[in-house]
Amino acid sequence: MTDVQEEACRHERPGALFIVSGPSGAGKGTLVRALLDRVPGVWLSVSATTRGPRPGEVDGVHYVFLAAEEFDHLVECDGLLEWAEIHGNCYGTPREPVEAHVADGKLVMLEIDPQGAAQVKRAWPESVLVFIEAPSIDVLRDRLIKRGSESPEQIERRLRTAKDELAIAGAYDYVIINDDVEQATDELVAIVTTCARRAHPDRRTESLPW
Repeated sequence: MTDVQEEACRHERPGALFIVSGPSGAGKGTLVRALLDRVPGVWLSVSATTRGPRPGEVDGVHYVFLAAEEFDHLVECDGLLEWAEIHGNCYGTPREPVEAHVADGKLVMLEIDPQGAAQVKRAWPESVLVFIEAPSIDVLRDRLIKRGSESPEQIERRLRTAKDELAIAGAYDYVIINDDVEQATDELVAIVTTCARRAHPDRRTESLPW
């Protein structure tokens, strides 16, 4: 346990850490953005990556885009809470802002891949894991095709990875099937607000910001 995690345990308003994960194309980002619009006080961690930005992505908003050397430096100095190499690119969660926001009593949300989610759960057992999946592999394939950012070969590779990821969904605390965005958002909001209230059983409901 790091010094910041120890401080979070002692803090009179320790926050809560939520990890949203699942296959590429399942709609994780869409649901998380909808959650942020509906639940005040949630802080979303911005992942670092070595891949290039897709059209419309903004550095520091969607990802922190880094050169491979910069990413390697973060790994070497233990500056990442988790990291993984996925389809030739590296992704990771900057450690300091996550630990600082939890220690400050915030609800912290990570939107990361299942490899990273497993790393965080081992280091932070009290974190809440939420798995997002599409109704079927065919729906997932259609979503990836419509996204239009990858070749057919890359899409098939992601689908093979998705099948492996779906096999471990049962290890998560919650599973949401994203067939209808509004319904899936309602489920995610209910999970976050319920778990947040359990983390603060001694606080009056009206004093909570969620």
